[in-house]
Amino acid sequence: MLKGRLLDGQSGLFSVAALGPLHVEGKPACGRLLMAHGAGAGQDSGFLRALREALAQEDVQVLGFEFAYLRKMRTEGRRRPPPAMSTLVEEMSQWCDIVSHQDLPIPWLGGKSMGGRVASQLLAQAPDTGSGLILCGYPFHPPRKPHSTRLSHWPQLECPIQVIQGSRDPFGTREEVLSYDLPKQTAIHFLEEGDHDWRPTRRSGRLQHDLIEEAAKVIRDAIEGHTIRY
Repeated sequence: MLKGRLLDGQSGLFSVAALGPLHVEGKPACGRLLMAHGAGAGQDSGFLRALREALAQEDVQVLGFEFAYLRKMRTEGRRRPPPAMSTLVEEMSQWCDIVSHQDLPIPWLGGKSMGGRVASQLLAQAPDTGSGLILCGYPFHPPRKPHSTRLSHWPQLECPIQVIQGSRDPFGTREEVLSYDLPKQTAIHFLEEGDHDWRPTRRSGRLQHDLIEEAAKVIRDAIEGHTIRY
């Protein structure tokens, strides 16, 4: 049933047995993106809702899922830290199995902040899982700890990588990111004056929505610029 809905480009919230809800937005005319959320906010966050809508306008089908720990947070009504990275990677791998079909292009993987980190770990371990990486506000290091980088697995990445980063993101500013020795297939787009949630400064004269729309076009171009594997 889910396969048919994905093929038809049906948008909506679909329940997947044993894994939870899947937010589907847009038609896969350009490509597909399996997107994970950040550490503290799920697929109902204003940021991810706006990004899914903007990507759907660019003919990218977005498949947004939530990790089990966040669903438990909703049930309990209290915050809890994410589990070990290995647990999250395995969970995203299960989602990949669900949304990958012979009749559909292999999706790109990505996510907001921690979600992008999980996607990159998965593709470093299992290169055939996705067609490429879309990293929205990658947490290159914890805030105020610029030497504690989260790049040890990046040399194992062989797929196309598109990073979209606010120029003043405390998890990796423009100056910091440009100083890293990243894989040659990495493309970086900086959203001017944007923070970790792509909120620009007031003096920029722009709104968060403007930066999200800019990012959606960059993501479309990144996916369109590479051959989609079937």
